Amino acid sequence: MILGASYLYPRNILFFIQKPPIIAATASYDFLIVGGGLFGVYAALYLSGHGCSVALVEMEDELLKKASIVNQARLHSGYHYPRSVATARMSDDHKERFIADHRPFVLFDFEKYYAIDKYGSFTDAGQFERFCDFINIRRDKVEDTHLWFNFDRIEALYATTEYTFDPVLIADHYRQRIEKQKGVTIFKSTVVKQAGAAGAVWELVLENRHTQQTTALQAAQVINATYAGSNAVNRTFGVDDISLMHEISEIAFVTSPQIGRIGLTVMDGQFGSIMPYGLSGLLSLSSVAYTHHRVSYDNLPTFHCQSQAPNCRPQQPGNCNFCPAQPPSNAAKMMAQIKHYFRPEVELRYYFSLFTIKSKLKASYIDDGRPTEISCLNEHPRYYCIFAGKINSIYEIEKIIVF
Repeated sequence: MILGASYLYPRNILFFIQKPPIIAATASYDFLIVGGGLFGVYAALYLSGHGCSVALVEMEDELLKKASIVNQARLHSGYHYPRSVATARMSDDHKERFIADHRPFVLFDFEKYYAIDKYGSFTDAGQFERFCDFINIRRDKVEDTHLWFNFDRIEALYATTEYTFDPVLIADHYRQRIEKQKGVTIFKSTVVKQAGAAGAVWELVLENRHTQQTTALQAAQVINATYAGSNAVNRTFGVDDISLMHEISEIAFVTSPQIGRIGLTVMDGQFGSIMPYGLSGLLSLSSVAYTHHRVSYDNLPTFHCQSQAPNCRPQQPGNCNFCPAQPPSNAAKMMAQIKHYFRPEVELRYYFSLFTIKSKLKASYIDDGRPTEISCLNEHPRYYCIFAGKINSIYEIEKIIVF
């Protein structure tokens, strides 16, 4: 069964109302978590499960609606990072635990291949083989007689072991869990308006984006898990920026009667990848050359299109899927690129695209690494910043938090 855009983003109409009088309330929490994506929600579940009281603050009207679901749903095993052994090993660190915790949402039954392009790759076949052997991951070389691949463009093709998860079903799963979790108070459509240290605690003022109602509260510790919004929140708390860049990125969704159960990633450079998107029946398609539409090298995600988007600005990046300034799709270019690696009879049928702001450390340009960084940026009171892009890194929070 093919599940379309409504499966991913049921559209709720927002009605904006006049400003009411400011209402202030005071409460005290062990932790305040800013960011209701997967990392923020998991941290809230973990901490409340250990008896901590948690306030979870999310700018959007619902939890887990941005980068948490706009990605290729790859459960990384390390193959993707032949120039960053550290990232490759971290990708595999928590894979088995993640699979055990989320088995109903993981697609195991498909063929996954990595290919080296004949032209312009940063990594040749020999280097890829040595890399896989060094970190001990499967790479079975495939003969050039495979039914669906075009070996006129492929230097080498490898059967690998890599799975895909269903981000929409996982998001629903965590949404249901967090709504029922004792010890967690959820503030949706809310931003941290003011913050300051007062002895051993943070004093904060939250503001609802639609009603402008405010809530004053205290928290002994704060966790920033906002991803693209990391530096805006850091500045609100008076801590240093982390060095980031940002891209408005597109994932295209297609189907194929021939390769619906095949995933292919072409390494290593300006190439692309096509994979089953969890259990949806769709294939997700991305391209290094065409997925990223607009780039910001500012520490805040600053784009010219924000002048046309009243609900998006560098300090509070919005949801690109509902944006009037959303860039035109590059899906046709992505499909044309990936079809170079398949035989002419392979068909791709485009359905729709999703867009989001992807962020990464500027240092990633050196080796294409995607490290998970969880830093304590203030000691008294404690303030942590989580920056991660790999889903099986959600457990890293357990290593650094001090109760």
